[in-house]
Amino acid sequence: MKREASPKFWPIQRKKFSWAVKPNPGSHPINRCMPLALIVREMFGFAKTRREAKKIISQGSIMIDGKILRDDLFPAGLMDVISIHEIKKDYRVLPSKKGLILHPISKDEAEFKLCRIENKSLLKNGNIQLNLHDGRNLLIRVRDSQKPEEDIYRAFDTLKISLNSREILEHIKMAEGMSAIFIGGDNIGKYGHITSIEKQPSQKRKDTLVTIKDGEGETYQTILNYVFVVGNEEPRISLPQMEGR
Repeated sequence: MKREASPKFWPIQRKKFSWAVKPNPGSHPINRCMPLALIVREMFGFAKTRREAKKIISQGSIMIDGKILRDDLFPAGLMDVISIHEIKKDYRVLPSKKGLILHPISKDEAEFKLCRIENKSLLKNGNIQLNLHDGRNLLIRVRDSQKPEEDIYRAFDTLKISLNSREILEHIKMAEGMSAIFIGGDNIGKYGHITSIEKQPSQKRKDTLVTIKDGEGETYQTILNYVFVVGNEEPRISLPQMEGR
């Protein structure tokens, strides 16, 4: 793809060369991901050219969400866990004011991932299918989907998922008082506790106005579609310090 057309947060020189590697279609939309070759070359500095980056990736030294990947065009995106065992370091892809960043995390934190529920559907056999933000689908087996105590999941809730067993470790609801981070809009990267969720009549739920208050007492607003719940009183993941703190 043309470098001028690539997402602004990609750390590439846009006028030095004409073309940039384009991630393959997959788990994340192009405005919320980066190709693995770009991460290895520009962000980690392990290579100077795409050929070198491709060789490093083909050796199976990089894992994303617990799986070894050898495709240099794989789209690494929001909340993905990137592990490099040769240097014993783990990172989580998080939103920031500049777009997406690689945030260093501990070994324990690299064992799970947070996924937002984008949609859910009722299957013919009565079970529930959850569609998550990273493209994966989860089948929830229930006896009666009409019972509220069994159908507990809702769009924009967050699931804490083990990267080893692929099991749901925790269900975090989208509600007031929860810890959340903004993943889009003018306040992308801001995080704090949700103080209000204001739904207007005849308004789509994804356009609901959400307000958060950070640790310094500052408040920020965006629509629900740009909000990612990361915990209750305390976030389940480590978060980078905001600029200006």
